[in-house]
Amino acid sequence: MPLNHSSAAARDGDLAQLVGLRHKHFILTLQAGAKFETHRGILQHDDLIGKPWGTQVFSHIGAPFYLLQPSLADLINELPRTTQILYPKDIGFILITMGIGPGQTVMEAGTGSGSMTTALAFAVGPQGRVISYEVKPDAQNLARKNLSRFGLDSRVDFKLRDIGQGFDETGVDAFFLDVPNPYDYIEQIRAALKPGGYMSCLIPTFNQVEKTLMSLRQNGFAFVEVCELLLRYYKPEPTRIRPTDRMVAHTGFLMFARRIEPGKDPRGKALSEEVGTEQA
Repeated sequence: MPLNHSSAAARDGDLAQLVGLRHKHFILTLQAGAKFETHRGILQHDDLIGKPWGTQVFSHIGAPFYLLQPSLADLINELPRTTQILYPKDIGFILITMGIGPGQTVMEAGTGSGSMTTALAFAVGPQGRVISYEVKPDAQNLARKNLSRFGLDSRVDFKLRDIGQGFDETGVDAFFLDVPNPYDYIEQIRAALKPGGYMSCLIPTFNQVEKTLMSLRQNGFAFVEVCELLLRYYKPEPTRIRPTDRMVAHTGFLMFARRIEPGKDPRGKALSEEVGTEQA
């Protein structure tokens, strides 16, 4: 399997990353008998297979590279795409906040190029399941290719459908939504989630956030949170540490909520009303 972090050395079929001068990097699948050509020279795959990860290697003209296993963030950032992808800074927070882990069944709508699909499939492990809905055939086909390259496609059920028609599944652990109008599908998401299950969505603008907040409260969700993540790197030079010239700033608002079940306390007040008041 390409995404294998347990082996100490590179193997035939593994995804590998070659990092050269100025951190220029390339991701490739190692194949016996193949060769990798770059403007800094040629490297034979047979010379890379069997070498310990982290080894410095050289092209036929002596250009240096380091042989590394690509991280999940590396793969997502280099994902072939036709649409904007989610960034690792957002993906990591989403996975942790919703508690996505091995063995779970999770759903997403708006597969796109498959960046979030990749992260979800990696997180649920071989015993888990990801169900991914997309309405555009071209986008779904690209996502399939990307997941297949990473060896994760067997964990994903791809479905081509307008999600306004609802979902086949019920009782799933978590749901991630990445569509332009999430507020139109909150009722369908509630029907797919297990009681207490998490939903999350990425929303680019304030007016979309406002509409989604209203829809969440009208459809039995509470414990709503809205946030954004800003990421700034620093130059790792001991004598001149300072921020880099660019930062990964606003990529979208993240929203989180949980499905709740209406109830009545002895005073006759709906518990969901109290939760809604606390969130206001």
